[in-house]
Amino acid sequence: MNPIIIIPARMEASRLPGKPLADIAGEAMIVRVWRQAVAAGVGPVLVAAAEPDIAAAIERAGGRAVLTDPALPSGSDRVHAALRKADPEGRFDAVINLQGDLPALDPDAVRKVAGALSASGADIATLAAPIEDEADYDNPNVVKPVVAWDETGLRGRALYFTRGRAPSGAGPLFHHVGIYAFTRQALARFVSLPPSVLEIREKLEQLRALEAGMRIEVARIDAVPLSVDTPADLERARKLLA
Repeated sequence: MNPIIIIPARMEASRLPGKPLADIAGEAMIVRVWRQAVAAGVGPVLVAAAEPDIAAAIERAGGRAVLTDPALPSGSDRVHAALRKADPEGRFDAVINLQGDLPALDPDAVRKVAGALSASGADIATLAAPIEDEADYDNPNVVKPVVAWDETGLRGRALYFTRGRAPSGAGPLFHHVGIYAFTRQALARFVSLPPSVLEIREKLEQLRALEAGMRIEVARIDAVPLSVDTPADLERARKLLA
């Protein structure tokens, strides 16, 4: 497998406009995420920027960025557009879609999602961590993957994703971590599909892949990385990384 990491980023965000360039201890958030991705050592890192200001910040830091259409509907579409633009020859046969709002990301999480895709033969791989706070069992903002775990409990096949509490009965529940590794073919197929019924109902893009019969492998990690979605999250990130 010859992967590339692509980080989609855009300035428009309803809860925290301009967050890719939000300052965290003297450095733009998108630059911090780019650095963590580079540290993973999985493959080259590219930022798919909806605006020139984001691309300029990455290039000043020594990275590479490509501009993508701001009107693209999702991060997955932005990643696919950037991949086609940066690699028209098809040298990279896998792509890791890394969110641009994870400034404290452990590089090992990137390595684990890449390894899960490579080892499983799945179309897509992603991550999950145990839910520590039982209040999150019924929190619709915490997406729960239902996984057929293997005997080690470290890898498994995704059966469903939901904002509800699932599965029922005794046992741990997991928090989906939205980092994805796609085979190149799977990404091209995924973005060509229309939104599915369950995707629209749950507002979860990954259900489109499951409804289309694509296999998603899940790798377990220990903790959910801090995602910066609100001003309060940004303050937590600034304290953590000060």
